[in-house]
Amino acid sequence: MRTAFVTPEEAISIFRSGGMLILTDDEHRENEGDFVMAADHATPEAVNFMITHGRGLLCLSAPAEKLEKLGLPLMAELNTSKLGTAFTVSIDAKEGTTTGISAHDRAQTIRKFVCDRASRADFSVPGHVFPLRAMTGGVLRRAGHTEATVDLARLAGCRPLGVLCEILNKDGTMARMSDLVKLARRHKMPICTIADLIRYRRRTEHLLADSIGVSFPTPYGKFMLHLFESTVEDQHHLALVMGNVADGRPVLVRVHSECLTGDALHSLRCDCGMQLDAAMRMVGQEGRGVVLYMRQEGRGIGLPAKLRAYHLQDRGADTVQANERLGFAPDLRDYGYGAQMLTALGVKKIRLMTNNPRKVIGLEGYGITIIERVPLRITPNPHNKRYLRTKSRKLGHLL
Repeated sequence: MRTAFVTPEEAISIFRSGGMLILTDDEHRENEGDFVMAADHATPEAVNFMITHGRGLLCLSAPAEKLEKLGLPLMAELNTSKLGTAFTVSIDAKEGTTTGISAHDRAQTIRKFVCDRASRADFSVPGHVFPLRAMTGGVLRRAGHTEATVDLARLAGCRPLGVLCEILNKDGTMARMSDLVKLARRHKMPICTIADLIRYRRRTEHLLADSIGVSFPTPYGKFMLHLFESTVEDQHHLALVMGNVADGRPVLVRVHSECLTGDALHSLRCDCGMQLDAAMRMVGQEGRGVVLYMRQEGRGIGLPAKLRAYHLQDRGADTVQANERLGFAPDLRDYGYGAQMLTALGVKKIRLMTNNPRKVIGLEGYGITIIERVPLRITPNPHNKRYLRTKSRKLGHLL
């Protein structure tokens, strides 16, 4: 299947040269795909191809400031759509169009939208082109086609505006991955995944600012506590640092995801608080190391959802089943932020304290060299035995 796929770097080059590609969520998921291209390069021929072979809505993705400049309000003040797609009122260009529905007319609407001098007076509403408001921060805030198209256009050096059209099969059903691959090969068109674009941006962009460092005495020794603030979302993470960790030698490191119930309230339902204590103790014993405290409560689902998952667990579900019943993947954590924090601290080689092989893979994907996996030995209790058994059997933790 991979022969149809291109890297984000290749996708950016395609956008830069005026080409089109198919954008989908993830190579291995059964999801939808869109024809996408930079709005700077949209032509009647490209629009006709999209609406002929895609059959879905023709949309324009744009940053909020562009839509505000044009005075285009959201279609619905209260967005209750499943994916939260932010449609504005639809538009037609007033000049150079007739009914607005033809490929020529829709391309003309896009050209007018792209123009830096365009104003609200240039458009009539409703129309036949559907602008979408991209979230600030792009795919690092929302992993949607709207944000990905804006990101690709921006990274290609074009205006941060994209054209996209959902792809349906001839029978009107949504085209899934196997259908998209066949379509791509038939039209010699590449596919790029949003998941790959997210990984590319996390690898190549500075997403965190080290804003504060303070002395932080603990029962395990004196650390320096660093606060890292995200530049793309309202979020921050912490790093507890002891000793000189930027001298090139491998550093003992723990990447710990926030667990309010375990870390602060001493819950026995999990082993999180005990792992945090053990990691800080081990760093203190060595006199050198880093403990990253990542604000990724409940393996990334957040505290309210975690408590709802607990409610399901009280009724028989295990931790993985509970997440899935709530509509979440078993583990939504992202290790890109952690890797950038380590890089900012001057850490390149680490001895990683973890029982989770996914952390090894996740950090290595961002250029951190893992010299050794250091296990964290935690004694089970009657309340967390099933939880630990599920982590071992279903999530691959080495317990």
